[in-house]
Amino acid sequence: MGTEASESTGFVNVPAPDRRRAIDTLVTAFAVDPVLRWFYAEPWRYLAHYGDFVEKFGGQAFGEGTAWVLGDFQATAVWLSPSTKLDEDAIVHHLEQTVAPQELGDLLDVVGQMDGGHPPKPHWYLAWIGVDVAMQGRGLGDELLARCLQVVDADSAPVYLDNTNPRNVPFYERHGFRVTGQSQAGACPPIIGMLRDTQ
Repeated sequence: MGTEASESTGFVNVPAPDRRRAIDTLVTAFAVDPVLRWFYAEPWRYLAHYGDFVEKFGGQAFGEGTAWVLGDFQATAVWLSPSTKLDEDAIVHHLEQTVAPQELGDLLDVVGQMDGGHPPKPHWYLAWIGVDVAMQGRGLGDELLARCLQVVDADSAPVYLDNTNPRNVPFYERHGFRVTGQSQAGACPPIIGMLRDTQ
């Protein structure tokens, strides 16, 4: 992320009718992500299924008021609170139906490793944060993450994320995260677990 002044016009919860606009921002943001483009390698597969995967995994955030955007959906962050319960069966079913069969086994192995890397006590989980590809390099990611952390820190709970791009490690470190582990299997690129201790 760049250090230039941010061009956002506001920090707001995603209104329920606009959840797809927020998800579409993430679809553009992660278009060259090494992990996501490994298991959704073909452009048609990525465009057809990644947005629905975000919905399956993080859709509760929109109803719970823990998904935020900057400006006109220039940047989106999807958070799962310490009380959020994932529908793991639905997530696995979606992956089984949409991921290329030759990648599925390694991916499910990695997902299991990721689960095992989470802190044992209640924590916030940053499922996704992304900036519209046309707006990257303008400080929007830094601003959005900082403003989200101001909200979630009120719970005095740790914050955890699974980073799918090693290039983003310094970005998260600037916001107080540290590397705690790595998940990897087969040809899947590594996913880096990062923790921000209770503030």
